[in-house]
This record gives sequence, structure tokens and C-alpha cells, in this order.
Amino acid sequence: FLGERLRLMRMGGILAGLVGALVILRPGFQEISIGQLAQLATAPLFAASFLMTKALTGKADSRTIVAMLTLFCTIFLFPLALLDWQTPTLHELVWLFVTALCATFGHYAMTRALDAAPVSVTQPITFLQLVWASLLGILVFSEPVDPFVILGGTIIVGAATLISHREAKLARAPVTPPASATKS
Repeated sequence: FLGERLRLMRMGGILAGLVGALVILRPGFQEISIGQLAQLATAPLFAASFLMTKALTGKADSRTIVAMLTLFCTIFLFPLALLDWQTPTLHELVWLFVTALCATFGHYAMTRALDAAPVSVTQPITFLQLVWASLLGILVFSEPVDPFVILGGTIIVGAATLISHREAKLARAPVTPPASATKS
């Protein structure tokens, strides 16, 4: 898939990250909020975006890919923004600008990561977004600590760490040249 070998450990890491996400969301055990539904609905769109980005990394510069992503997101999201438009205050504009800078840097970092590593390696790391969002909720919005969030986050961090360690170990392993390369 995408010219990458789907190793068992990589697939296990992706599945473990998904299990961690399900532990955090707990579908069927709690009412799922509109925010959680929105995230689940956008998951296929993010997946398509990652796949298109991965396909483009060999053909275009990371800055060009991020510029195209920004342009297309703006074009497609602008009509939806107009449906509920409220003119932002100067204070809100500053925060929107900070958010745009962070999002652009995040997209650039993601593009560079997809250029440097297989999708099956980078995807378990994206599950860490749930952990960071949960930590922000606790620290910034004083949300109570939820044991399911802690357990799910631990599973996600464990999967990401295992995959990262395994990939680093594979990268350090000596590569034996083919027999034809050693003959004079």
C-alpha cells in the first residue's frame, strides 16, 4: 500500500492506537457529544488528506503541499463559515492568527514526517492528538481527570512508543547487500 510494507508491528500499533481512542470515547457507555461526532465524521477526510499528502511528498516541496492544503481548506470551508458568520473582535483575531500559525506549522511538520517515514509509522503518532487535547482540557479548562482518558492515553502513548522504538531499531540494523553486489 503506497509502496510500503505493512509490517505486523506497524499494523498492531495502528490498531492499539485505535483501541486507545475507543477507550477514551467509550461509545455505547456514555453519550457521545457533538464534538466527538464531528471528530469521527472528519476522520475519513483527514485520512484522505494524509494519503494525498503522502502521495505528493515525492513530487512536491513540503511548503508547496502545505500551501495547497491551506488554499483548498479555505475554499471548501469558507461557505460553511458564512452560514454562521460572526465578526471577530480584535482579541479573537489575535487568537485566530495564533491558531492559524500553529495549524500551519502542524501541517508542515506532518508533511515532513510523511516525507521521511511510511504512513504506517506516522499514523500511530497522530493518535497522540487525543492525549494532548485531553491534557489541554484538564490544564486549561479545568475538566476533571477521567480514568478512561488516562487508560486510553496510556495505550496510545505505549503504541506510539513501541512503534517508534521498533522503527528506530530497524533503521539501525545492518543491511546485507545482495550477493551480486559483493562479487567483483
